[in-house]
Amino acid sequence: MKIEKIIEKIEGEARLGFDFEDGVISDATIEFELFRGIEKILINKPYLDSLAITPRVCGICNHSHLIASIRAIEDGLSDISPIEIPQKADLIREFTLSCELIQNHIKWLYLTILPKIDRLLDISTQDNYPLKASYVASTITKSMAIFSGQWPHSSYVVVGGVSCDPTYVDVTQAQTYIDEVIRFIEQSLIGMRLDEYLSLTTISSLSSLGGDMKKMFTLLSSTHLSSIGQSYDRFIVFGDCLCFKTGKSVPTQVRKIDPRYVDELKQSISLSNAVTYKQKQYEVGPLARGMIAKEPLIKTLHKRYKDSILTRIFARVHEVMILLAYSKRVLKELDLSEVSCSLDRFEFKDVSFEGVGVVEAARGSLIHKSVVKNGKISNYEIIVPTQWNLSNGLKDEKGIAVKAMIGCENTAEAELVFRSFDVCSACAIH
Repeated sequence: MKIEKIIEKIEGEARLGFDFEDGVISDATIEFELFRGIEKILINKPYLDSLAITPRVCGICNHSHLIASIRAIEDGLSDISPIEIPQKADLIREFTLSCELIQNHIKWLYLTILPKIDRLLDISTQDNYPLKASYVASTITKSMAIFSGQWPHSSYVVVGGVSCDPTYVDVTQAQTYIDEVIRFIEQSLIGMRLDEYLSLTTISSLSSLGGDMKKMFTLLSSTHLSSIGQSYDRFIVFGDCLCFKTGKSVPTQVRKIDPRYVDELKQSISLSNAVTYKQKQYEVGPLARGMIAKEPLIKTLHKRYKDSILTRIFARVHEVMILLAYSKRVLKELDLSEVSCSLDRFEFKDVSFEGVGVVEAARGSLIHKSVVKNGKISNYEIIVPTQWNLSNGLKDEKGIAVKAMIGCENTAEAELVFRSFDVCSACAIH
């Protein structure tokens, strides 16, 4: 039996096809159809235009695209003349990127995952998930905008640093917003102090959880949902940013990686290309980051539940707490007496270079590759997390999400598995 389903509310839409055999899903296809062509728009544009155009790939992860784009430019220009980023500017970039990930994770939890779990398990709730999501997202975005000027589509990042020059009052205001979010997280999401949560290392210690995270973990761990959604148990992280570590894990050993071995492969039934590392597929995202960084709680959950949706979902929510603590630390380390940009004037005009910029976006590793000739972009390549996680796979190996959906008993279960990767159609077919 063949069933097709349109998946909406994912920054665009996707078409899923399911084959059933003996009452379970035996195969699945993923199709992204709405082409946007950002890479083609960039051709023959002045290379600095990528700082304004690439964030338009996505209205959710636009800041991640901005950081990846500036990194690609700075990487290429550094072969012409060394470019040093002041620590102040680097920390501001890190802080704003961290804020974007936090608001992404929270909106995904409250607007997608918890409502889907409730419906799948036929649970009635009076909880106002949208209100919780909007409160945290708007508060953390205010903190980000103090430095970036606005969100989305900010333009404060420049070659050699940032254009903002925050004052002590600005930093204090940003800290106030972060503290406000932490109070909400402690009261509504985890039911304990942030530092207490970050000290948890075992599954048994999760019994002390409260709030919505306890509800989420209980619903997933006490039902059959704890065992669905497993894929290849292979993880990879490329972005050298925030508090994450780079490397690949297969399945327990962490090894070094080289972006030169990343390849894109066209798909016959989707406009989104597949991505491989040394001809193999890897999962990217918060679960991958937790495994590569050897986060004790994620490693413990993985040992029992493998790469199921329980571990994948928990890892992403867990990352909110890690990033909040990291954001507080970054603000404390800011030295406002430093310059915001290392360049007094910009002299790189009619230059030629090739650069690569890598960053960890909410959904996983994001890679920008720029080829510039005489100041104009001759080729631009964007490799996004959705391409890693949501391709249809290779000739001899099914895609990460396809593999994870096989074995589900119905399309509702499969859709929850699909959404556990947090799909972005706009990024997938840029």
